[in-house]
Amino acid sequence: MRFLLFLTAASAAALLHTTACQRNVAVTTPTDAPQTGLAGSVSTPAPTSANTVEPTPDNQPAFDDRKRPKWLEDRIQQHLNEKKANPPIHIYSYQFNGATVYYETSPCCDQYTTLYAADGKVLCHPDGGFTGRGDGKCADFSKNRTEEKLVWQDPR
Repeated sequence: MRFLLFLTAASAAALLHTTACQRNVAVTTPTDAPQTGLAGSVSTPAPTSANTVEPTPDNQPAFDDRKRPKWLEDRIQQHLNEKKANPPIHIYSYQFNGATVYYETSPCCDQYTTLYAADGKVLCHPDGGFTGRGDGKCADFSKNRTEEKLVWQDPR
């Protein structure tokens, strides 16, 4: 222990350098010149001939352009007359058990979503609620639904 106290900084550095070299460890300091001649560790890649810019998606959603049933138009108008929900309400159409159905999201936490038949009758609440599993009347909806189309979303 006393021996280490009397070592000078130069001899300590030499001892450390010798130990590091014996283990094949390169000792460098931040003041060493870059090996590649570049100041940074990453170089700018060469330009490519292909276009690398991703197109910006259109902010306007692509709604299902089929004519909406009257009851659904009334439901949409009802949402527009209410205060904007957070998150915004979305309505999707699906094929489920051989029929067209409409799925309406819930405005927020622990509330049921609603699944409507094509005639506007409420079929069930497929998810939401305290458990997140809905009312249990159509537990197979998320597995068996097909042909998702966005019918409407609150634009506000």
